[in-house]
Amino acid sequence: MIVHLLWHVAHHNEAAEDGGALHLEGEDVYLDEQDGDDAKLLGVYSTRAAAEDRIRRARLLPGFADEPDCFLIAEHPVDRDEWTEGFVRVPVAG
Repeated sequence: MIVHLLWHVAHHNEAAEDGGALHLEGEDVYLDEQDGDDAKLLGVYSTRAAAEDRIRRARLLPGFADEPDCFLIAEHPVDRDEWTEGFVRVPVAG
């Protein structure tokens, strides 16, 4: 079974050529959380059509309306491990 994860990215990066926020890279939504972008999971839907319907409704809401093209639908299989190894914490210099 495939589900459709719906994300919205609020852009606060400085990746554009003018130092402003980069929203799209080609046809894809740009995302760099380390540079300040904020990704929000709006929901998990059984069909792409249901996720697209949610986009239409979300575009009417504050915040989402400011970046109406910054939605991303990611198809994902259910019951599949994604992170199969451990991880290492890297201290933040400061």
